[in-house]
Amino acid sequence: MNNIFKKLTVAAIVAPLFLTSCVEDTFPTSGVTSEQVSQNSKGVEAILSGMPAYMKKYHLWGSYSFNFGYPSLFIQMNVQTQDMINNPTGYDWFSFWSEVSTNLNSNMLMSQTNWYYLNFQVRAANDVITAMEGAETSYAMGALAQAYLYRASTYLDMARIYEFLPNETISPITSAGNDVTGLTVPVNTPEMTAEQLSNNPRLPHKDMVTFLLNDIQTAIDLYDAGGEAPSSKVYPSKAVAYGLMARVHLWDENYPEASKYAKMAIDQAGATPLTKEEWLSTTDGFNNSSVSSWLWSIEYEQEDDPVNTSDCWTSFMSPETPFGYGGQYAAYMCIDKSLYDRISNADFRKLAFKAPEGHPLSGREPWLNASKAAEYEPYTSIKFRPAGGNLTTRKVAYATAIPLMRIEEMYFIQAEAEAHNSPSTGKQLIESFMQTYRYQSYTCPFSDVDGVVDEIILQKRMEFWGENTSFFDFKRLDMDVIRAYPGTNWPDTQRFNTNGRPGWMNWPFVDYEGEFNLGVRGYLNPNVGDQWTPITDESQE
Repeated sequence: MNNIFKKLTVAAIVAPLFLTSCVEDTFPTSGVTSEQVSQNSKGVEAILSGMPAYMKKYHLWGSYSFNFGYPSLFIQMNVQTQDMINNPTGYDWFSFWSEVSTNLNSNMLMSQTNWYYLNFQVRAANDVITAMEGAETSYAMGALAQAYLYRASTYLDMARIYEFLPNETISPITSAGNDVTGLTVPVNTPEMTAEQLSNNPRLPHKDMVTFLLNDIQTAIDLYDAGGEAPSSKVYPSKAVAYGLMARVHLWDENYPEASKYAKMAIDQAGATPLTKEEWLSTTDGFNNSSVSSWLWSIEYEQEDDPVNTSDCWTSFMSPETPFGYGGQYAAYMCIDKSLYDRISNADFRKLAFKAPEGHPLSGREPWLNASKAAEYEPYTSIKFRPAGGNLTTRKVAYATAIPLMRIEEMYFIQAEAEAHNSPSTGKQLIESFMQTYRYQSYTCPFSDVDGVVDEIILQKRMEFWGENTSFFDFKRLDMDVIRAYPGTNWPDTQRFNTNGRPGWMNWPFVDYEGEFNLGVRGYLNPNVGDQWTPITDESQE
């Protein structure tokens, strides 16, 4: 199947999908009621398991390969930055996001799928909150805390994705003449009436911050009151609660509080950043949550439906298998050449990508299958390994874990937050982290605020390549995306250069939302599709 065939096929299937029911009919019901909750842990666990299970839900609207729950959103956001490329083979399903095609507009399936998926994920948390109302046992209080954290994390991501921020291309003025700058998303809580839900406006940034902090603090209070800590990393702990506090405050540019809570998360977790051996493990590298560094994760299991198909995270992110989109069809992920070039050769993290021929690191990468390595394009990622290094059985290889929060993020949040107020402190913190955990010869080459912050974010992009942080940093810090440059490895159709944050990072959401929610009518984000022209003239690069 060639690239043109794929794109024509998908363009045909992503015609507007009009709904005929109201929001209450649209949301799937879990059947969970408070009467069904027993006082034993087994009953609570059965209800609680719906939250991590929903993170893995796939094919929400049809059997499309870009549609496998939360992990697919991570890939969509990553390819919208400067850092990650879906190798263009005709099976590169995520090129719609990196090309910013009209398929992303508010009347199209892709926009609708993501908007409703995220709202359903909130619903999974609200179901638990409703069922756990009045929780008294330690286990139930812990479950309720986890539900509040799950909801807060989802709404934080939604707020950061859909908040309209200024950019050079897309105006914040809607067709109705309204300015949507700084608006996030409506929130839905169990206590809201039908009347409130039918006229539920997008929260301004500050109001969303207040909502998120209240949810997270409620969870912390429940843990402090005796709520039982989760036994599995698929549920958020008290350390994760502090980490979410740090994320919210960083998004709000409240740097003292961001630094404070990042440090609290580090102290609470008692976790150790990944070692070189853990990072580069051919069997357990970025597929196993048992390492100390990981605080929260998604866990694919062999009986999960996505694991038995090619429509899952590992299919795209682990190219070393002989099956799936990455392994069989070469639609794997590559690092941007300019970012790769900026990673020091002394930094072991660089070995997670295929070096170009003649490079000093060429041949030093830890391959699972050296003969297959020759097939990869330069800069191909092998960061995310198939489970156990398995190369023969799909359901075994694809049953991997995906990090939702690693302790390393807290070190980077603390360093950046301190750098905004005291560049010398930020410089000291990033040097300490890098020299202790990455490579001893590292030094931060800057001393001014902008220089130190940029360097911290650069190292953070290297640290969390392919994970769920860079999109938010590019958008929050008004960073340029530069894909057209001499020697670029970006496909011709995706070579955009921006002055500041790209307008495409203000995602549209489904226009049908305004049909049943008067609060957002006339306040939807403007469309972004087909607003950028690729730079193909080398003289402009």
